Amino acid sequence: MIYGGLMKRQNVRRLLLITALLLFPVTIWYFSPYLIIRSALEHIMNGSSIVFGLMFIGSAFFGRVWCATFCPVAGLQECAFLITDKEPKQGWRNRVKYGIWIVWGGAIAACWVIGHGNFKIDFFYATDHGISISNIYAYFIYYGIILLFFIPAVISGKRSACHYFCWMAPFMIFGSKAGQILHLPQLHMSAQKEKCISCGKCRKACPMSIDVPSLIPLGQIRTAECIQCGSCADACPKGVLHFSMSNKMPSK
Repeated sequence: MIYGGLMKRQNVRRLLLITALLLFPVTIWYFSPYLIIRSALEHIMNGSSIVFGLMFIGSAFFGRVWCATFCPVAGLQECAFLITDKEPKQGWRNRVKYGIWIVWGGAIAACWVIGHGNFKIDFFYATDHGISISNIYAYFIYYGIILLFFIPAVISGKRSACHYFCWMAPFMIFGSKAGQILHLPQLHMSAQKEKCISCGKCRKACPMSIDVPSLIPLGQIRTAECIQCGSCADACPKGVLHFSMSNKMPSK
């Protein structure tokens, strides 16, 4: 009964991801790295500026839950699991997204400096009644983004775009780090290491291909690539892993 309940939790998570994917033609401009630059030149805080800011603030308490539950391109990549579920190569590749984020952030700051006009907030900037894809030309951009995230997931492995170049991930990673510095209570996965039988099911279930067994002895799963999806906990036959909310860091 408990195991079935845990599996239902993952079914709900996947349902939310697929729903977000189906809504992507409506919401895509609210995650746009281009529109935030364009609006900055006009001294406008647009929808993506606000969404990214909320991601940063929310992640100080909840980590990368957005990536696990509400991100449309995450839903797209998890659909690719039906084609391949191999683990992507990581290491230095995981750091590429930070370089992209720094260059992009610098461009945004520069546009605010050289831009013109009075400051204003327009959440629905460049949308048609709040809908992002409202003409045939916008579909070229839409399908370009779809291919940008889908092809790496098929070729390189599970959620490889999340690891390599997602421009949204650094907001949440830095927000989570800020939460740790401020000693805020944070959602994380705790581990009762004495229960672990080293079956490896947690690693196999992890959509981010994290080496969960190597982190269990620390008592917590704390890594920038963890998205707090709970897949590892739900796959564990011994109940080693469970969600926790605290500001305690793992013992060394």
